Parts: sequence; C-alpha cells; structure tokens
Amino acid sequence: MPLNCAETVKKIRTMRLMTAIKTPYMADGNIDLEAFDRHCEHQIANGVDALIVGGTTGEGHLMSWDEHLLLIAHVKAKFGDKLAIVGNTGTNHTHEAVYATKKGFAAGMDCSLIINPYYGKTSDRGIIMHLEATLKLGPAIVYNVPGRTGQDIKPDVIMQLSAHPNFVGVKECMGHERIALLSSKGIACWSGNDDESHISTKKHGGVGVISVTSNVVPALMHKLMYGELDEALDAKLGPLFGWLFAEPNPIGVNTIMMQMGCAQPVFRLPYVNRSKDAREAIVGIMAAIGNEHTPSGKALSVLEDSDFKLLLGGGDGE
Repeated sequence: MPLNCAETVKKIRTMRLMTAIKTPYMADGNIDLEAFDRHCEHQIANGVDALIVGGTTGEGHLMSWDEHLLLIAHVKAKFGDKLAIVGNTGTNHTHEAVYATKKGFAAGMDCSLIINPYYGKTSDRGIIMHLEATLKLGPAIVYNVPGRTGQDIKPDVIMQLSAHPNFVGVKECMGHERIALLSSKGIACWSGNDDESHISTKKHGGVGVISVTSNVVPALMHKLMYGELDEALDAKLGPLFGWLFAEPNPIGVNTIMMQMGCAQPVFRLPYVNRSKDAREAIVGIMAAIGNEHTPSGKALSVLEDSDFKLLLGGGDGE
C-alpha cells in the first residue's frame, strides 16, 4: 500500500481539473512517448491538477498491461512532482483489477480509477466486493458510467464504499441531480460529462471534472472549474463539447489532436477518424473559440482520409 494514503486522499479531493489524457501513437502503432510528453507539459503549463492515464480517452483498454503500466511509470517519473497521476487500473475481472492496481501503485501512481464490472454485470453486493478488493490497495476514485458499463452504481452502494479510508470520490456521469445528491452526503464528485461540468461544479456541489475537452483547451477548462460562474464561456465551448462527443469517445479527441499536429494520424482499431465534413467543421469551431488556447496554438488542418492509418495495435503493422 502507498505511503501517506490519508494525505493523498485528502489532497486529491481538492483537485478540480483532471484530464483523461490522450495516448498518441507512432506510425507503427506503438505509444509515442515524445508526443505524449509534450502533451503532458502543455497540460501542466495550463493548470491541470491530475492526469488520468490509460482511461477510456487514453485507450487503456486497447493496451497490453505491460504498455499500460509502463505508461503509468513513465508519466510518474517524468511529471509526478508537478501533478497527480491517476492510473486507470480498474476492469471487469476482479482478480485482474487487483493485479493491475498493485502493479500501478508499485509503478508510482498516486490513485487508481476503478469501475464496476461491465458486460458481466453483478449484484450490488458483488459490485461492493469487486471495488473493495482494489480500494484496500490505495487511494481510489470510483467511475460510474452506466452508458458504458450498462449498470448504475446506486447512491446507497457509493455510501457503503465511502466508509473505506482509501475512497477518494466518484467520477459521476449521471448528471446534476446525482452529483447534488452525493455531494450533499459529503461525497467528492467529479463530473464525467464535460458539457455539464461547469454547472455541476458551480451550482450542484461538484468538486470539478475529469475531462476530455481539457486535452484541447486546458486553460479554458481550468477557468470553468476554478473561476466564477461563467455561463458565457460554457456556452462558447458548447460546439466543441458537441463535436467531441458526436461519436463515441475517444474518436473525436483523437481526430482533433491529429488535426492539431499533436499526434500522428494513427488509430488503433476499433477507433477510426471522423469524416472529412466533420474535420472541416471543427476547424471553424476552434477558430471561433481561439486556436491560441490549443496545444499547437495554430489553425487546425483538415487532413485527407488517406492520411489516417488504422492499425490493430502496437508493432503489429496493418
């Protein structure tokens, strides 16, 4: 178990902006650590508090555990003194989740992100036992995303889990009312919905957001989380929120990062690039928001369909 768990739990509960960091690839499909490091540096420079490594956005589910754990160790060694490292080591197989979480803490992560069993759903008692098996290993954020798992983690289940000293809080995707309910009971909640996160934080008691959009405009997401109520800025980012999630995440953020030149145009299947019409549309959306807020600081390229490479995984070519 990591040292000073209680201090880490307390510290992470104050963090308002966590980025579900994109994992870029090289032409052969392996992780592009140089591009990843540049991306992390831009995140740090723009006030991001923590990185979720190998989350849905970072495609941990498309990595081998060797790749996944290497990436956690790499980012902790390079940037662990500048922000918190949350490793997505949860999965639907309890034994595998325990194994990965042990290894993740050994690699230096500060906190795990854990999830209820998906596809092979279980009872409330089974969910509690599944999550407690990894909670005992160190600080953990529980991820409730019924749209992906097919099963809601009910508030009474969260309340039972919250009694554990390593329970940090919840990444909650069930909207304002759920965040308000849990927050009123002392549960730290981060919105999992970028388009709702500002209002959830300012009006419903949420701590902040675990964000996809902060890959693209971290300083603006920082302002939404740390500044005063700013419905105008929230509305200004609305078209970007809509574009990023028009197709299942991480298709949108992958495509826009490639259009910005921050990642090579390489996908691991089953993810594929957005259409040319959509790529043309985001050029205008970002110009209206301000390209100076992006990691590249420049206008986006449209790219041609032929520019994108769709691979099976790292090092296995086409």
